[in-house]
Amino acid sequence: MGDGSKGNLFLRYTVMMTSVFILMGIVIVPFTTGDEQFFVIFALTIAYIILLVLMYHLFENYVKPIRASINVTNELVKGNYNVRTYVKPAGEAQQLSELINQLARNLQEMYIQEKMQGSQWKTVINNMESGLMLIDERGYVHLVNRKFLQLFGENSLHYIGYLYYDVLAHKSIHRVVQETFLYEEKMTGAITLSIENQKHHIEVVGAPVINDVKELKGAVLVFHDITDLKRVEQMRKDFVANVSHELKTPITSIRGFSETLLDGAMEDEKLCKQFLDIILKESSRLQALVQDLLELSKLEKEELQLSKKMIHIDEWITNITTLIEQQANNKSISFKVNLEKGISFYGDPDRLQQVVLNLLYNGINYTAEGGEISLQISSDKDAVRIKVADTGIGIPEDSIHRIFERFYRVDRARSRNTGGTGLGLAIVKHIVEAHKGKIEVESEVNKGTTFTVILPKEW
Repeated sequence: MGDGSKGNLFLRYTVMMTSVFILMGIVIVPFTTGDEQFFVIFALTIAYIILLVLMYHLFENYVKPIRASINVTNELVKGNYNVRTYVKPAGEAQQLSELINQLARNLQEMYIQEKMQGSQWKTVINNMESGLMLIDERGYVHLVNRKFLQLFGENSLHYIGYLYYDVLAHKSIHRVVQETFLYEEKMTGAITLSIENQKHHIEVVGAPVINDVKELKGAVLVFHDITDLKRVEQMRKDFVANVSHELKTPITSIRGFSETLLDGAMEDEKLCKQFLDIILKESSRLQALVQDLLELSKLEKEELQLSKKMIHIDEWITNITTLIEQQANNKSISFKVNLEKGISFYGDPDRLQQVVLNLLYNGINYTAEGGEISLQISSDKDAVRIKVADTGIGIPEDSIHRIFERFYRVDRARSRNTGGTGLGLAIVKHIVEAHKGKIEVESEVNKGTTFTVILPKEW
């Protein structure tokens, strides 16, 4: 109640008391005469003034603070913690007002802290890298976070307030929830989702929510996207299998022909020479494979140190073109060079020469006789572009994103016949990335492939 209402209340009390005294005067005064009448009127007036003062004192010190305290208490009950009550400078009413105000301040601080904590928890939950769903003991969904919505789609209104098995169709999730409730222990499962036409592997972890008196109050489901882990694991398995396979072939050949020679084939000079040529070829291939493995291992180490120097393209490219022209001529392939003059930038000349040679050798190996390969180098203000193109067999679209994986081969039979180790493009990618650059691929089957290396001039 406002100050106006309090003033009106006091005015009503005053009017009532005045009416009572006037009525008393009307009743008593007619029965008196002379001096008695004067003394009666004087006594009534004095009594009126005293009662008026007493009533004002009572109103200001008790009625008014108590009514203010009631109003503040009502506002606190409604959740308005900003209100404060009227404080009188003395008496029990002052203590009551101060206690109520202190209570209001404490509630306001608690509300602010709770609001901040709620906001912090909401921020943490929504920025988790894993999906989150909170289910109560009856199976109703109470909370989902942003990552969960990214994985399963829809919005939060589609899930909150509904039974989990009505909004999630995956039987594996149902099993995890049921076992979590049944055994009151952490349970795990796995599902597969299609997100933007890509397959994602999701690990589902269910954990029971138990209160202080050991009562089960619900469950928390956490959805981890383990697609990258699966991919890395598969790459590791493929790497071990590919290394074993690549090493097995030359070792088997060397051993087989050596045993044949020892069994008497050395007496046939022509056959002996043929076998020794094969052994030499296979041992060279084995040596190249080991060297590439060591090279790749060195490049993958974070502590790899590049020898940065100023590279002048006009001088640097000479050795590369000389080597490639010889290889191209041997296979009757046309080799064209389109070089922008005067390009200079910082980089490791030996490593970058390895990049260009690997790309050009690939072009020669996968281009038939009579085909064409080209090398084009250009620059702009910030970057140098090295483009290697061929008219070879090309790369299928579904294989382009995998060609930089170790030992990945588009055509295994043909790749092995070219003498490659399957590690060349993996080495190229690591060297380019070590220079803070990137490599792009464009290809069409049976028409050719173009690799573009983009290197920053300064880094």
